Amino acid sequence: QLHRAGPAGRTPHRLWHGEQTRSFQYIDDLIEGMTRMMRTDDAVTGPVNLGNPHEISVGMLAGMVLRMTHSNVPVQHRLLPQDDPCLRKPDIRLATSLLDGWQPRVSLEEGLGRTISYFHVCQTVESCRI
Repeated sequence: QLHRAGPAGRTPHRLWHGEQTRSFQYIDDLIEGMTRMMRTDDAVTGPVNLGNPHEISVGMLAGMVLRMTHSNVPVQHRLLPQDDPCLRKPDIRLATSLLDGWQPRVSLEEGLGRTISYFHVCQTVESCRI
């Protein structure tokens, strides 16, 4: 939502306290992991975590998006819901072991850059889908 506000955006974006961490993965890395999983022996049934073990705080992510989109949307911090985990760090050791060394390759900044570029194009082309 931060990227949609653009440089002139003024509507505050609500962000929980911002210190909770999350991991993000570019879709190409996920598809590569899923493709490798489908090619494994039938004895490999899972679950196999195909996440990204690199965490970033939600506040830092918001700052990156604002910087990369040249946006000045104000961010309002709110209390986290009680059941929201503060940390989310997937363990991909099994995936790396079973899937020929698979691990995410696209950095968060590179993936955000690609995503922001896509949405920038979509603002000018009606055929883009989300």
